[in-house]
Amino acid sequence: MAFLRALLNPARAFRYGPGLPAGLPADDAVLLDAPDGRLSPALVAAALGEYEPAAKLLATTRDAAEWETRDRCLSRLVVFARNRDGWLTDWLAAAPRDPDALLVKAELAVHRAWESPAHAELLREVAPLITAATEADPRDPVPWRLALDHARGTHAPHTVFEALWEQAVRRSAHHYGCHVAALQYLSAAWYGSHRECFDFAERAAEDAASDSLVQALPVRAAFALLCDEGAVVRATSVLEDRIDAAADLAIGLSARFAAGDPWPAEVRNLLAHVLGARGRSDEALEQFRLIGAHATSFPWASVSDDALGGFLDARADARLRVASWKPSRGRPEHDGRRGH
Repeated sequence: MAFLRALLNPARAFRYGPGLPAGLPADDAVLLDAPDGRLSPALVAAALGEYEPAAKLLATTRDAAEWETRDRCLSRLVVFARNRDGWLTDWLAAAPRDPDALLVKAELAVHRAWESPAHAELLREVAPLITAATEADPRDPVPWRLALDHARGTHAPHTVFEALWEQAVRRSAHHYGCHVAALQYLSAAWYGSHRECFDFAERAAEDAASDSLVQALPVRAAFALLCDEGAVVRATSVLEDRIDAAADLAIGLSARFAAGDPWPAEVRNLLAHVLGARGRSDEALEQFRLIGAHATSFPWASVSDDALGGFLDARADARLRVASWKPSRGRPEHDGRRGH
């Protein structure tokens, strides 16, 4: 609990059938991880072997301290570079000390290390790349998110993780990616428990602005619990209430953005899954309407071998249950706290 407090304190049949409900795009119109208008040109150029648009995009986010956008763009560029990295090789050859190129290089190395069964050993080998990225621009919190993921994978003790966390939140107190990294470290699958995850996530959400993605941190804690079948069986009414409260909080966050907005798409995808798992199918269907065509790999890749198929199946299931008014799992559809 002392470690948890140390982390808390610095930050504070329908699928293919006709008759889609209003606002739901057809299955073949849904795209998985579609890039937004800022990222698309950089990805198209990278596909042609050109690094300049990616360099300009990341430099712009760094100069403007758009840390959330920077982290998101970085992740998408690295996913692309995992299979086609010639543009990155050329970029590093042209500007070997460019902070943005060093960041992409470090993130790509971390991703590749995590893919190996021997990830702990391989992650230790890429530590100098992360250090170089953190030193390239001392203002940037994004390399510290890499450092936090690296610490988890190398089995760093709480004291080491706490020191990295302090560096991260010193640069951006409510950076979503760093908070997600901390939540993963605290998870029952790694070095904590479901209750520690909820404690951390709820406190962080309390401290963050109402439109901050950190408001979705509790629903990530809820998702982790729901994916742990043993924990679900043992869950008390208190934990179940925390799951539903997390979903309610994320619904409030989602409502602050326009329908079809790609920015909260991952949060809405996650929320739709959690709501469906809790038997709140009508609310899940509303999130699918707000998602529109923007399906995201997370969380569907975590629960299905086919992320897009998992999204479409979950959407179809929500439609079917709403049409038939039959509850799925968790809380009944006609809960006394909600009228339908």
